[in-house]
Amino acid sequence: MLPASHQILTILSRYFDDPAKCAAIVDDLSRLAVTAEVPGATIDLERRQRCGFPEVIYAEGKPSQLIVDILMRQRMAEQAGFATRVSHEQSVHILSEFSDAVYNSVARTLRLPLPLDSMLEIAVTSDNPVQVAVVSAGSCDAPVAQEAMETLRWMNVPSILIEDVGVAGPQRLLKHVPMLQQMRVIVCVAGMEAALPSVLGGHVSCPVIGVPTSVGYGASLGGITALLSMLTCCASNVVVVNIDAGFRGGYVAGMIARAASARIELSPSESCSND
Repeated sequence: MLPASHQILTILSRYFDDPAKCAAIVDDLSRLAVTAEVPGATIDLERRQRCGFPEVIYAEGKPSQLIVDILMRQRMAEQAGFATRVSHEQSVHILSEFSDAVYNSVARTLRLPLPLDSMLEIAVTSDNPVQVAVVSAGSCDAPVAQEAMETLRWMNVPSILIEDVGVAGPQRLLKHVPMLQQMRVIVCVAGMEAALPSVLGGHVSCPVIGVPTSVGYGASLGGITALLSMLTCCASNVVVVNIDAGFRGGYVAGMIARAASARIELSPSESCSND
């Protein structure tokens, strides 16, 4: 509720005899708030209007009840909630408060969907319903790849996960190439020497978002080797996000897919003519 909700309720009670009606008006007004205060956080409720999607909760280090409070306030504002780096202990508490929440223990993400959230819907072409592919090099990259997938699911972006197709077995990728060439954007998750984005980038015409992971032995330096490898990638269509940043890779991919889906076709009168 608004910080001044009690004062507003008092004023409304002077004009309306029905307490339930007064409370409903205050609730409606609270949905219009730009920010909302809960103990320990100030929630940016206007981010969806400014940036296209609601504020995302980074759960690591936060008390479980604070995450619940934020999600509750977002739901009051009719916004779908999403939290990353959610521990098992945190998930137990959150799930006890929201029976419809979706927790992915591998990705460590938690989604709180809304039954009807048209603000998060994007157009899907009938001939190609899948718009984004998340491709991982090895099984150990699964947590990061799953984080990207869960992000795309929260964004309602049709996507597909292709796992364990790294360069140590290059034939594994080839069978997927025809489908990957139909994607609007690809998220490529890889550790070790992170050669997969280079190979993948040479097969497709869409943007490839590289997500380096901290998977690897000593010289991998906790993902720095993979990061530098992706940054120096020869394929021109590869860009890179931070180490283990599955959320960031998935989010940017979702924005690209949404922008492509929302493109406006020029009417004949607006098109250029050589006449």
